[in-house]
Amino acid sequence: MSNNKQAASGNSGALFAVLVIILSLVACIAIFAFVLGNSSNFQGGNNENHPLPGNYLGIVYKGGFIVPVLMAIFVVIVAFSIERGLTLSKAKGKGAINQFLFKLQNLISNNKIEEAIHECDKQQGSLANVMKAGLSRYNALAHDTEMDKEQKEIAMQKELEEATALELPMLSKNLVIISTCASIATLVGLIGTVLGMIKAFSALATAGAPDAVALANGISEALINTALGITGSTVAIIMYNYFTTQIDGLTYKIDESGFSLVNTFKSKVK
Repeated sequence: MSNNKQAASGNSGALFAVLVIILSLVACIAIFAFVLGNSSNFQGGNNENHPLPGNYLGIVYKGGFIVPVLMAIFVVIVAFSIERGLTLSKAKGKGAINQFLFKLQNLISNNKIEEAIHECDKQQGSLANVMKAGLSRYNALAHDTEMDKEQKEIAMQKELEEATALELPMLSKNLVIISTCASIATLVGLIGTVLGMIKAFSALATAGAPDAVALANGISEALINTALGITGSTVAIIMYNYFTTQIDGLTYKIDESGFSLVNTFKSKVK
């Protein structure tokens, strides 16, 4: 049953990711064409001309067709950063984790397992889910008369490992998209930079006087794409490292709590 739920969750997660990427690209292409490329942003009402002085929409438009791709990458980074933030907030549960663990340890030490399970229901989140699974197994094994102590310890550890394995994929899901965006944002920006420089050098290579307009447009395209690519990559790296740190901290607490529960089980169950 749990494997089926994981498969269904994985499929829905993949579909969500694909939809976000496609919609981001479509939206950014529309913004590039109809907002940035609006004729009111340019001299003479023609987007083939220079942007109006101080008009940043027109300036960004001059970055060329790579710009909407870079914009879409940035939107994807923001969208999945929000999604990961909400997911991790939910995974931490409703109350402070340290207070929850302190209360849980006191209840377990006093052998109040049912009350501890009730606290897990109130807390919710990944840590509470793992501890609830372990405590439920703890309760069942404590009243089991057929298994010896070693078998009970193995069963307890296995239950906690399985519960943890169910929670961890949810915590790290979609982080690979943010890390991928961190890499490709710079590379896509570099492509735009190279294309812009090609145009600039082509303008310099014309016979007679260089084409000043084409030269300026080429340099503008190169610099705009460089700036957008670096910005997207920087934001993605910051968000990826932040979420990785949060996940590592929560995973450590899950492992530490499970280890503590197993040790308590060893000392109290015969």
